[in-house]
Amino acid sequence: MNDTITNQINEIDIQLLNSKECDYNLIQKRNELEFKRNKDNISFRLTCNNKYYYANQCYEFAQGILKNGYPYKDTNNININDISFNKHSIKIKNSDIKTFNNKDEMLGFVIGYNTANNI
Repeated sequence: MNDTITNQINEIDIQLLNSKECDYNLIQKRNELEFKRNKDNISFRLTCNNKYYYANQCYEFAQGILKNGYPYKDTNNININDISFNKHSIKIKNSDIKTFNNKDEMLGFVIGYNTANNI
């Protein structure tokens, strides 16, 4: 499903680049598709004003793990669907890589990890 959504996002990007006028409906559609892709591995609700930002940070975190690995995890056996974000943990293939007291703490860790690793 991620590939289909990513292809749709890329098609919209091409349409926006080739268009001389700004199509706000197309931009909104792109944002919603990107949010849907980014939220795919998140198993809790994002209801705040920053839901797009948090979903993107989780997606970037997962992409960073796929690219750079994570301590004691073999990157050759991991795909994007193996990484999941829960209220109290981040898992790779149902194995906790980090646990938290709440989702805010988990999101803070993800953002800090991304910032520290220039993701």
